[in-house]
Amino acid sequence: MHDIRLIRDDPAAFDAAMARRGLSGVSAEVLAIDSARRGKITAAEQALAARNAASKEVGQAKAKGDEAEFERLRALVAEKKDEIARLEAEAAEEDARLTELLLGLPNLPMEDVPDGADEADNVELRRWGTPRAFDFAPKEHFEVPAAAAGMDFETAAKLSGARFMVLKGAVNRLHRALAQFMLDTHVDQNGYTEHWTPVLVRDEIMLGTGQLPKFAGDSYRTENGWWLIPTSEVTLTNTVAGEIVDEATLPRRLTAWSQCFRSEAGSAGKDTRGMLRQHQFEKVEMVSITRPEDSRAELDRMTACAEGILQALELPYRTVVLCTGDMGFGARRTHDIEVWLPGQDAYREISSCSVCGDFQARRMNARFRREGEKRPEFVHTLNGSGLAVGRCLIAVLENCQQADGSVILPEAIRPYMKGAERIAADGTLV
Repeated sequence: MHDIRLIRDDPAAFDAAMARRGLSGVSAEVLAIDSARRGKITAAEQALAARNAASKEVGQAKAKGDEAEFERLRALVAEKKDEIARLEAEAAEEDARLTELLLGLPNLPMEDVPDGADEADNVELRRWGTPRAFDFAPKEHFEVPAAAAGMDFETAAKLSGARFMVLKGAVNRLHRALAQFMLDTHVDQNGYTEHWTPVLVRDEIMLGTGQLPKFAGDSYRTENGWWLIPTSEVTLTNTVAGEIVDEATLPRRLTAWSQCFRSEAGSAGKDTRGMLRQHQFEKVEMVSITRPEDSRAELDRMTACAEGILQALELPYRTVVLCTGDMGFGARRTHDIEVWLPGQDAYREISSCSVCGDFQARRMNARFRREGEKRPEFVHTLNGSGLAVGRCLIAVLENCQQADGSVILPEAIRPYMKGAERIAADGTLV
């Protein structure tokens, strides 16, 4: 959410930043509503002053026996009372309109974010690893014999429909092992504190991180009003909602391994084969709560933590900075990490790390107080995948597949797999 004072102070700069997001003339509408709201508030204050003055004079008129003046003043008090109620209601309506408008506006991009319309305009920052040269035609994950034995699409469709998966046997164990490896790495090496959080949350929690009101259609809501989280970014970030935290506790680095739920609205026809795009999936999330001056450096740190998982698993990847047209609603700058999938002969997103500035903090009213200062400031928030577990499974299966249909397990994951070195073509661990 945006600071209305900054828009008032420099509407041209705000419009210029919004223009990079593809929106034009936004400040005019914002300031028109704000002006109407402030006008109603001022008028209500003036009416209140007039009513208070008349109330004092009523007693004086009564004491003097001036019945005509007494009745006039009493009628004026009643009139002003009604006027105040009307103006306050109108001001509340304008305030609601302003809040609704501000909640629907995306975050302002940092100056160093490249301009662009879509993913074609993203800028590559670096690459790591060399895609393997196969002496056979590499298969997609669901075609690899070792994996196919543990992927049951038919049962998933019977249970829940399209875009769901039943994993079993060695493949499911590998899926779980990857999540445990990620979580252990972030806790033991990267300084994150492990959390376990609910997957059902209230409206205000989804609003705090920007999923509501604009993206309600992207998530699932239960009949009793809870929302299924699209990622544990929602719960981890909201742990500081409504709080004023001590500066000494920052940065706070939190991580969680959770189920995630997304409707995948607008993705009809995309990635319908395999388990690349699912309604229910697992992700290890990273969230940081920082001071404003530390957040940009924290983004680079978080990105490096996500990249480290892929390096440990020896999976080639590239890191890109998203352009203004491809960046998410709440982000000021985003680094996407794309892992190499030989079955698709393409790099595909496996992590997205974003700095949000105070955008989410304003929605959550999350602040901190510097040592020796009385006035609190809004914290900055960041979030990133560390990593998407299902997509990491896909990457291992495709990059490590062998000509005989087996999959060699990365050395880093073998301690989580009872020391097994591969999944055989029949789906057993060996």
